[in-house]
Amino acid sequence: MHAATAPAVPVARLDSLTSLRWWAAFAVFLFHMRNMVTFPPWLQWFVEQGHHGVTFFFVLSGFVLTWSWRRETPVRAFYWRRFARIYPLHLIALLVAIPVFYRMIPNADQGWIKPLDWGVLVLSFLVIQGWSRDPVILFSGNPAAWTLTVEAFFYALHPLLIRMMVPLRKYGALGVGALIFTVSLLLKLGALTWPDSVFAALPQPIYHVPAFIIGMLAAWAFRNGWRLHIPVLIPGGALILWLLVSVLAGRSTGPLSVLSAMTAEVVALLCVFVIAAAATSDINGTTRIGSWRPLVLLGEWSFAFYLIHATFMYAAIEIFGGQHGSYWRTLFWGGLLLGLSILGSWFLHRFVEKPVEKKFRGWQDRRLRAKAVKVS
Repeated sequence: MHAATAPAVPVARLDSLTSLRWWAAFAVFLFHMRNMVTFPPWLQWFVEQGHHGVTFFFVLSGFVLTWSWRRETPVRAFYWRRFARIYPLHLIALLVAIPVFYRMIPNADQGWIKPLDWGVLVLSFLVIQGWSRDPVILFSGNPAAWTLTVEAFFYALHPLLIRMMVPLRKYGALGVGALIFTVSLLLKLGALTWPDSVFAALPQPIYHVPAFIIGMLAAWAFRNGWRLHIPVLIPGGALILWLLVSVLAGRSTGPLSVLSAMTAEVVALLCVFVIAAAATSDINGTTRIGSWRPLVLLGEWSFAFYLIHATFMYAAIEIFGGQHGSYWRTLFWGGLLLGLSILGSWFLHRFVEKPVEKKFRGWQDRRLRAKAVKVS
């Protein structure tokens, strides 16, 4: 069947994808916990790779937006719904983060606390700080929110990109996805070969576009009948194995070191297979742990968790100091901050994220209905 006449999106929920969001957010949490506690050597190598959780978010964003896309939805409505989904929670998390990360007169011993600069903070309020490569600007406001600049760029591109995908069939979408992956590797090689070139100076939104696009293409192929009938543990295990290989390659001084530099690109590709395998299980009704309600709830709270966990963490570091040295301290403080972050994410999801999004979307839906009645 041609993609242009593809059937409507199935009603079936893809709960496994929601659950996977939690694991990606948890990986980022562990990555940031390195700044407060000490992990055992056998775990340290994996924790250091936790920042790749954001790559998973970018791939998943492209997949979910494309899987749920409906031709009849106006572009303006799409943008408004994305704004309602993202910005209100970002604004609250930013206001909470400012007292933790900024002071009129910062203490030199607390390097993460920056001098209050409203000119820089305005960029965070406008969600455009991620276009800068300067760490002071890139991680301004709520440090985790630089990824929202990337997401906002993705949202801006999505209506155009998906219309370009309409002529593609199942294998055409997969083929273009393979091409995009190859181009991303070539761009990385260009950055490594010419460190002073434009390839090495790409802003974060441009750099991460391939991950978003291959997520979109995988979803388009999925809408047109592609299924990946393998257990999620297989691509998940391959992902963990690749992270180990990249760590070992990074310690090499020979040609293998190039593999480490390409970790993000390969991780994005493996995330596609993890997502496709999980979505296939949901469609087939064979999901087990992925549909476990507590895990799905954690996935629903994961956006709030991602935005506020670092704020809790650095507030604890300022009050109690680093807790390095003892693995028992690692277990205690890791569990405490994880619990507080989950509690805070539940609160924000329950009383900010969902009700505000519902009000914003309801207001728009009423306008669209009124416009439809007027036209008819």
